[in-house]
Amino acid sequence: MLSLQEVSDRFEIQDLIARYSQLLDRMAWDEMGALFTEDCVLDYTATGATAGTWPEQREFIVNAFKGFKGTQHHMGLPIIQLSGETATARTICFNPMVVNDQKVFYVGLWYDDQLVRTTDGWKFARRTEELSYFDGL
Repeated sequence: MLSLQEVSDRFEIQDLIARYSQLLDRMAWDEMGALFTEDCVLDYTATGATAGTWPEQREFIVNAFKGFKGTQHHMGLPIIQLSGETATARTICFNPMVVNDQKVFYVGLWYDDQLVRTTDGWKFARRTEELSYFDGL
């Protein structure tokens, strides 16, 4: 049986993952930095992007997203493994990317996360993408 702390941790981590996709799709770049530890590495090389800290990724993502009319990162329920002040999570993501009114391409991937509890709540310490497919490119 899960303790109250474990239940709370799981909900907080699920909320962190959901906030990430909402902020990304709203292109709320200024709000996203709060989701990551200062030394967090975001490795998106599996989908053709870069790897780096949030400030480094931000520049790449802002420029890349200029080519899209909209995105939707649909996140599945994560599989979370808690270990005290750290955790891992694996979450499936289905991501339609709107290029123009008549062209949408789709990305299927998993996010593999390393998370850490901070005084400000759970944050991403590392986020890695694993590509499943591209469709409609």
